[in-house]
Amino acid sequence: MNSPVGLADLLLISPVIVLFLFSLVPLVTKVTNGNQEQNPKTTLITAIMGLGISAGLLILFGGSDQTIFNNQLLFDGLTKWMGLIAIIAGAAGIVMMSENPSTHFEQFSETVFLAMNSICGMLILISAVNLITVFIGLELMSLSLYLMIAMSQEQKLSKEAAIKYFVLGSIASAIFLYGVSFIFGSVNTINVTDLMQIASTAIKTDKLFLFGITFVVIGFCFKVSIAPFHAWTPDVYQGAPTPITSFMATAVKVASFAAFLRIAATQVFQGSQNLIDVIQWLAVLTMIVGNVAALLQNNLKRTLAYSSIAHSGYILAGVLTVGLSANSAYSAATVIFYLLTYSVMTLGAFAVLSMIEKSENDFISTDSLAGFAKRQPGLAFCFTIFMISMAGIPPALGFFGKFYLFGAAVNEGLIWLALWGVINSVVGVYYYLRPVVNMYMKEGDANISNEKQYASTVLVIAAAMFLIVVGIFSGPLFSMIERSLS
Repeated sequence: MNSPVGLADLLLISPVIVLFLFSLVPLVTKVTNGNQEQNPKTTLITAIMGLGISAGLLILFGGSDQTIFNNQLLFDGLTKWMGLIAIIAGAAGIVMMSENPSTHFEQFSETVFLAMNSICGMLILISAVNLITVFIGLELMSLSLYLMIAMSQEQKLSKEAAIKYFVLGSIASAIFLYGVSFIFGSVNTINVTDLMQIASTAIKTDKLFLFGITFVVIGFCFKVSIAPFHAWTPDVYQGAPTPITSFMATAVKVASFAAFLRIAATQVFQGSQNLIDVIQWLAVLTMIVGNVAALLQNNLKRTLAYSSIAHSGYILAGVLTVGLSANSAYSAATVIFYLLTYSVMTLGAFAVLSMIEKSENDFISTDSLAGFAKRQPGLAFCFTIFMISMAGIPPALGFFGKFYLFGAAVNEGLIWLALWGVINSVVGVYYYLRPVVNMYMKEGDANISNEKQYASTVLVIAAAMFLIVVGIFSGPLFSMIERSLS
C-alpha cells in the first residue's frame, strides 16, 4: 500500500523544488517586463542563489540514507556527492553562459531556465532507485539540453548538433526503456534495491533478464559516450555553444554515471562473465578511440570532445570495478573522486575557450594559441594546469584520480584493464601538451576576446587552484567521500 507524502519527503526533495522555483524567476521577470531581457548579471545572481540554496539543502539532507515517495528516490552518500558535483558543474556552466557571445543575448533567461530544469532532472536521475524514475530524470535532463543547444545564435552547426543529439538521445532512451520492460517482465520488479537481492542469480538463470540488463547498459553507454555509441559526441560538442558543451561534458556525464553506478552496485555483472568481458572491451575500445581520434584533431573543442570520450572509458572501468567489488564503498568512492576531478579540469578548460571566443562562429584551433602565453600569461598558466591534470601528471589532481581508479581495478583483478588505462593515459599526454607547447614555445598573434569576463576569470582561477591544492592534499577528500558511502 502506498503511503501519503509527508514532511520528510518534501524536505529531502527540497533541493529540486528550490531549483525549479528559482528557475522561474528570470522567465517570469522577462514576461512581466514586456518580454525585455533583463541584465544578464541579475539573471546570473538569481541562478547562483538558487543553485547555492539547493546545494546547501542537499548537504543538509542528502546523506540520510532515506527513501521517499514510496521507494522511488534514495538520498544516500552517492546522491549527496554526485548531486553536489552536478550542481557545481551546472553553476559553472551558467557563469560561462552569462559572458559568452553565443548565449548571453536576448534569450539568456530562457537558457538559464532550461539549464536549471536540466539540473533538476539530474538530481532526480542521481537519486532514483526505480528504473522508471531513472527514465523520467533522464528525459527531463535531456529535453532541456536539446532546446538549449538549438537556441544558440550560431545558425548552422548548433542546429545540426541539436537534431543529432535529439535523434540519437531518443534512440538511447528507447533502448533503455526497452531493456527496463524486459527486466520487469522477467523478475517483476524495477526497483534497484530489490534487484540487489536477485540480480546476480537472475542473470544466470533468466535469458530475458540478461537481455534487459544488456539493453539498459547500452542505453547508458549512449548517454556517456562509450564507443561504439560515441559518434554523436564530437559533432554535438563542436556545434553547441561552448558553455553548454562544458555543461554536457561534466554535469550530464556525472548524473548519467551516477545512475549507471546504481545499476552496477546490484552486483548484476557478477552473474555473467560474458557481460564482464564485453564491458571490459567497451572500456578499452573507448579509451583507444578517444585518445587516437584526439591526436588527429586541430579544433580544440573536438579535441576536448574526444578527450571526454577517453575519460568515459576510464570511468567505465571504475563502474565495472564497483560491480565486482566486495567493498563497493571504496570502489564507488574512486569513481566519484575521478568524476569530481574530471569535472573541475574539463570546466576549467572549456571556460578558457569560452573566454577566448570573440563570437558564436569563432573557431579555436590548437595552432591559434601560438603566442597566447605572452598576451594572456595568467590564462595560459591556468590552461596549462588543466592540460597537465587531464594528462595525469603529478602533482595535479588528475594524477591522483587515475591512481585511485586504476588501483581499485587492480585490487579486483582487472590488471589487464588497468594496464590499458595507463597506456592510454600516456598516449593522451601528447595531445594535452600540444596546446601548451604552442602557447609558450611558438610565436604568433593569439586569438583572444577583448571583452572583460570577470566571472569566468574567477571560475578559471578557482578551478586551477583546486586542482593543485587538492591534488597535494587529496587523501582527506577521498577518505571523506569513502566514509559517506560506507
